Amino acid sequence: MSTASGPSVTWRYGRPALVVLIASLAVGVPLWLVLVTSAKPQGEAVRPNLDLPGRWQPGGNYEDAVNQGEMLRGFLNSLLVVVPSVVLVLILGAGAAWVFARRKSKLVSAAYALCISGLLLPPAVITIVMELRQLGLANTRPGMIAVYTGMYLSTSIFFMTGFIRAIPVELEEAARMDGAKPSRIFARIILPLLRPVIATATIMVMLYAWSDIFYAFFVLGGGERATPPLNLYQVASAQLYLNNWHLVFAYVVVMSLPMVAVFLVGQRKIVSGITSGAVK
Repeated sequence: MSTASGPSVTWRYGRPALVVLIASLAVGVPLWLVLVTSAKPQGEAVRPNLDLPGRWQPGGNYEDAVNQGEMLRGFLNSLLVVVPSVVLVLILGAGAAWVFARRKSKLVSAAYALCISGLLLPPAVITIVMELRQLGLANTRPGMIAVYTGMYLSTSIFFMTGFIRAIPVELEEAARMDGAKPSRIFARIILPLLRPVIATATIMVMLYAWSDIFYAFFVLGGGERATPPLNLYQVASAQLYLNNWHLVFAYVVVMSLPMVAVFLVGQRKIVSGITSGAVK
């Protein structure tokens, strides 16, 4: 009995430790490579490795990355695109989710299935670019905002609909009996109760949109409207920076700091919002 239980007990407690170890290596090794390379002089960073720098110069590397990579302008461009996208995703998602959660009909069910189909079907970038050109929104921030809003609206609707369905209908009926209009019910009852899911959607959309380079490359195209990931691609592709891995990795670190801070602050809200929206 004891011999049979010994291996099972060992595996029971060793399996989580093994998973944590593998995850730590998968995340920690690349992160260590980026950090140590960003602090090395150019001669040591020609071939990136995990060794400590022979001579530390993080200050100069990060200063050059911020200045030469036009980091401040890139941050501003990202904020001008990400913040409106988040606001539209939250407002449109909450309004649509309220309708889908409260109205029961075949048409509403079909519309809900169509809206959340974006979770499974990737956007066609060629079609998006062609439509934006026809609308005159190509290479513009409003076009990029429209793309991000359409891409992440499905996720917002999915989680918010599940959450609203768990809210007692009696709260809304009592407000209607007191003479409250739908807009007032939505603003005073639904939105305050949606705070966990709203926080989750905000953080998720910010993380995805901030680090996006694929759609930004085709929609914005660079120039004065380039975001930090797009600037990084242009800097890393330039002939001058082909061997300047210390500057490229320094740029990566600085570009990631705002979203790392957002994730650390809101990681608990991400978990609670996902579980409340998907499980309920």
